[in-house]
Amino acid sequence: MLNVLVTGGAGFIGSHLCRRLLEEGHTVYCIDTLLTSSESNINPLKDNPHFKYIKHDVIQPLDETKHNIFEIDAIFHLASPASPNHHSPLSYHALPMETMMVNTVGTHELLKLAQKHKAKFLFASTSEAYGDPLEHPQKETYRGNVSTTGPRSVYDEAKRFGETLTAYYERDKDLDTRIVRIFNTYGPNMQEVDKRMIVNFIVQALANEQITIFGDGKQTRSLCYVDDTVEGIMRLMFYPKTKGEVVNIGSAGEHTVLEYAEIIKKLTNSSSEIIFSEDLPLDDPLKRKADIAKAKKLLDWEPKVTLKDGLQKIIEFFRQSHA
Repeated sequence: MLNVLVTGGAGFIGSHLCRRLLEEGHTVYCIDTLLTSSESNINPLKDNPHFKYIKHDVIQPLDETKHNIFEIDAIFHLASPASPNHHSPLSYHALPMETMMVNTVGTHELLKLAQKHKAKFLFASTSEAYGDPLEHPQKETYRGNVSTTGPRSVYDEAKRFGETLTAYYERDKDLDTRIVRIFNTYGPNMQEVDKRMIVNFIVQALANEQITIFGDGKQTRSLCYVDDTVEGIMRLMFYPKTKGEVVNIGSAGEHTVLEYAEIIKKLTNSSSEIIFSEDLPLDDPLKRKADIAKAKKLLDWEPKVTLKDGLQKIIEFFRQSHA
């Protein structure tokens, strides 16, 4: 079994990844500042003797001796604010410098740590690296339509430079790295304060309040359930012939924002009215859909959880949290 370090391990996807790694029998070092995550996500893991939580900012070197870390076999770098919602205090708009630093300086520190331990390294990038895409769906070869100075650039461009650093270490230093571009993911452990589309719709529907859509609702998104996303990330790290690869992980099932609102209203038996409010935020992509042909071929991976089943699970999560 392996010694695995997960940055952003108390976050939404990170906490599910830590749980899955523990189920596989690995020792997990979960690193998080709790800036945009919640310790409650990892509380159920703390009784496992192979799990250790370390509060640490990855833009600083990690004191391995202090934390009794003597060997690292793999590093999953997921740490970063990720919400694009301007109204969320946890979004990268609210935390621009932290977002830029964790994806650049933090990535460099972790690459140096991986090089020291000869560890495998995975950088969690994002579908937002494609910007407002002119290609649909987006293949890994697409270079994107991204503004270097727009409001989303603190996240988009930081992730793109994180990819550049990761590729440099693989190419010039022969480090065993790979890059995952994660598309929209949903599931339990998402935070209500994060104000993401699916969470907002569910919370509003459960309270029978107005379900608010920004723009005309015709913009599309493709949502992947978190267990499927974690499976894809795990395979990209541990499957053979993945060194140096860039792979999309997401769902190929595309729906409009309005369709998601209608589906959630139906699944919650809500009496909510669906309303439209405000213009779309600047640079908000009109379409977002992963081309997952490479993941299918390289990793034998594709999503297994249906949209209905996944939404029912997250609806139940928020129903219990509001009980």
